[in-house]
Amino acid sequence: MKIKHCLPAFGMVLLGYCTYAQAPAADKKPKDTVLPVTRQLKDVTVTGRKPFVETRLDRTIVNVDALISNAGTTALDVLEKSPGVIVDQDGNISLLGKSGVTIFIDDKPAYLSGNDLANYLRSLPSGSLEAIELMPVPPAKYDAAGNGGVINIRTRKLKRKGFNGSVSTAYQQGVYPRYSNSLHLNVRNNAFNCFVNAGYNDLRNFQDLLIERSYRNDDGSPRSGFSQYSYIRRQQRSPSLKIGVDYYMDKFTTIGIALNGLSNSSKGLVDNNSFLYNPAQQLDSLVTADNEDKRTLKRGSVNLNYRHQYGNTGRELAVDLDYIHNKSTATQLFQNASYYPDGTLKTRDDLHGSIPSGINIYSGKADYTYPLTTGARFETGVKTSYISTDNKADYEVTINKITYPDYDKTNHFIYNENINAAYLNLRNEMGKVSLQAGLRLENTVMRGEQLGNIAKPDSAFKRNYTNLFPTFYFSYKTDSAATHQFVLSYSKRIERPGFNDLNPFISPLDKFMYYVGNPFIQPVISHSLDLSWIYRNMLTGKINYSHYRGEIGETIEVQGDRFYSRPANVGKSDYVSFSANADLQPFNWFFIHWFGIVEYCRFKADLYGNDLDADGINYVSNITLQAKLSKGWNAEITGMYRSDIITQQFVLGNFWTMGCALEKKILSSKGSLKLTINDLFYSRLNYGDIRFLTNASGSYRNKGDTRIAGLTFTYNFGKSYEKRDRSEGGADAEQQRIR
Repeated sequence: MKIKHCLPAFGMVLLGYCTYAQAPAADKKPKDTVLPVTRQLKDVTVTGRKPFVETRLDRTIVNVDALISNAGTTALDVLEKSPGVIVDQDGNISLLGKSGVTIFIDDKPAYLSGNDLANYLRSLPSGSLEAIELMPVPPAKYDAAGNGGVINIRTRKLKRKGFNGSVSTAYQQGVYPRYSNSLHLNVRNNAFNCFVNAGYNDLRNFQDLLIERSYRNDDGSPRSGFSQYSYIRRQQRSPSLKIGVDYYMDKFTTIGIALNGLSNSSKGLVDNNSFLYNPAQQLDSLVTADNEDKRTLKRGSVNLNYRHQYGNTGRELAVDLDYIHNKSTATQLFQNASYYPDGTLKTRDDLHGSIPSGINIYSGKADYTYPLTTGARFETGVKTSYISTDNKADYEVTINKITYPDYDKTNHFIYNENINAAYLNLRNEMGKVSLQAGLRLENTVMRGEQLGNIAKPDSAFKRNYTNLFPTFYFSYKTDSAATHQFVLSYSKRIERPGFNDLNPFISPLDKFMYYVGNPFIQPVISHSLDLSWIYRNMLTGKINYSHYRGEIGETIEVQGDRFYSRPANVGKSDYVSFSANADLQPFNWFFIHWFGIVEYCRFKADLYGNDLDADGINYVSNITLQAKLSKGWNAEITGMYRSDIITQQFVLGNFWTMGCALEKKILSSKGSLKLTINDLFYSRLNYGDIRFLTNASGSYRNKGDTRIAGLTFTYNFGKSYEKRDRSEGGADAEQQRIR
């Protein structure tokens, strides 16, 4: 028998067919016969690289695991490395240069803002994250809140049958140590899917802060000067737990419940020295302060969900019911002592504050999808949410060992809000052209009540308004492979003030800086227009124009020697930006990720009697270089540069930073060790100026614990996971506004 050729099929067992020539009889020609041949092969491993950035019609997807340096960090750190996202020193987030961003977790709003949102994101280990979805122009299905767009943080979901999971633990060391841990477990059979996600973070850091101010008389001559040096030490502990069960009633119907809990406790200790100078710049007095701030946020939520597919028609109904409860407590202690230049004690005073707060959020929504024709899809849905908040602040001041209530700061604020919404969305793909248009209707009813005291009268406000929010996308591909794709998009959105921003009473940050709410803030409508070019999902260029009238921003007002920070509607704002993103692979072993944005902004307003007319050009760029080395080794270098950032009343100073990371696959590639170093040259210095003040100017310099080295161990066990494509809840953007 002579074998002529073999044609194998692919698989774990190769089943091929071999042709051979059988010896013929003397009077016959040779006859070919085909017989099956079976061979056993070793395990076959198929590897692929998930790109750092994926571009879709209405969003950009950032895959967290694509960067080695994301290991052992937090959700806030991961956001900062995402293209177009800027996180400032206070944890405020902007997207493509615009603030007012709404944060979602698994398509479910975070319902937090300000310090509470930053602390919450710091409590989420990066090991629990799968992807970041950036939506400067979100579709009508999402709430219209957030002039800066929507950022959706997708957490890991383990969904394959059987038992599987992953564990990650990290230790980091800067000036102070940090710990981060996450655990994901999943058990699934034909009828049930049960999952547990747990995390624990212990973060410690510091701030070395210098604040300088100068005061002038009406004629421009110097009146006084001020310098404040602060060293702030903070520690934050954050355990979190999410558990859930999905029940597959049949092939097309699923019901589920998910419970989510988080406890975040933080403590800050502040050593503060303030120097006050006379017009001749001679020391007039010295104020020392030992301040302490303790805060606890406890957050619990329950989500009930129902999904039903109408056979194989493509029609689907999704229903979500959510309840979220946030309870926070804060205690503040300000111990101030004022001295004459010769060191003689002038005065001593203590201020003690207790600030409990509770927020309840109820939400229900239903979404229905109906395919119309080939390539066309119709979506509609309704939603209602109700929010109630109860915030108290009790302050006592002690002077010369005599304690009495401070009624100027003591307050009790109650706020209720109901938002009802409905939307329509139509999408159609017609060869090279794709169209998507949506319209969302939202009605808002809100009421706030400030309970007075013996020194301040009661006050209340009530508003009721209805708005329509259109969205539109047009996409054209030059060929079936989408070598070149052009996308034009438009959206109208709204930014509502944070709940506590409407509280008119005073909250001290220290003896010379106070935060004041503003019950007169109005919601702000914005319009945004985007034009994008995409080349093979590797290169993206985007031009954006956004316009605001009465944009909500932080403002600073000077009264005496004190600065008052207050949210307000600030005139008119215009933004024009060009951004570019590249995800390249010049060699099989080498990858380049680059993002850059240039933005021109213009602000005009009448602010506390000052004519605010400011404009400027902002630039941000970051780059990541990755190399696949031999025997399971991978390396990464990251860099970022941010120019001076011009905002309404502030100029944020430029800085640059670099980092590096090294990864080794271990345990048959089921585990990995990652070594990371952030801010390698300790070059990240935050500083800035405050402008358009009445007879005053101010500046600051802030350096923190940013040069950090860390080691992360990750291990995956059981079967690999797959995600179940379903929403995690129906609660929406109101929690984003909790401060």
